[in-house]
Amino acid sequence: MELHAVTNDSLPADELIQQIKAIASEVEFIHIRERSKTASELVALVKNLLLEGVPKEKLVINDRVDVALLTNIHRVHLPGHSFSPKELRNKFPHLHAGVSVHSIEEAKAAERNGAEYVMFGHVYDTSCKPGLKARGVQLLKELTSALSIPVVAIGGLTPDRIPEMKHANVKGIAVMSGIFTHHQPRMMAQAFSKKVKENPYEEAL
Repeated sequence: MELHAVTNDSLPADELIQQIKAIASEVEFIHIRERSKTASELVALVKNLLLEGVPKEKLVINDRVDVALLTNIHRVHLPGHSFSPKELRNKFPHLHAGVSVHSIEEAKAAERNGAEYVMFGHVYDTSCKPGLKARGVQLLKELTSALSIPVVAIGGLTPDRIPEMKHANVKGIAVMSGIFTHHQPRMMAQAFSKKVKENPYEEAL
């Protein structure tokens, strides 16, 4: 199972770089989701991350395909309302694209449109989505059964909830506030990583 860390647009670039460096060895992918930063700020952020030794293969640029192209990052993550991943790859065959979805219908549409994976949420109640009802584990299980492409779960995840995610057959989990708002992000990334790597059958014994 993959562990995706998603930045939460709450830190200045210098602090964010230090946090990402601290967790990079514990996660498979780091999604740069900084909506308040300008294109030039994002390009500078990514270039500095690469200079600091964060592996290029782990970086995923959220929404900003222009930033990905300018910094030679090959992975992008698109919001559900964005353009088709299939059209994107027709123009830029080297790009890998996933899509955020919130229902089985959206997920099926993303699969038809060439998404390589979908990110579904929010699974549990989360402070990132106050007042919005969680979509729940049962719908997540239905979604993974309905698709042939991988599913990454997001929303309200804690290390203790990882076994339930494994039984839902997700390819990965994505964590935002659970890592980036914690006073010890590396420690939390390690806690998630440890649970992600555990064998679910061993846990049941």
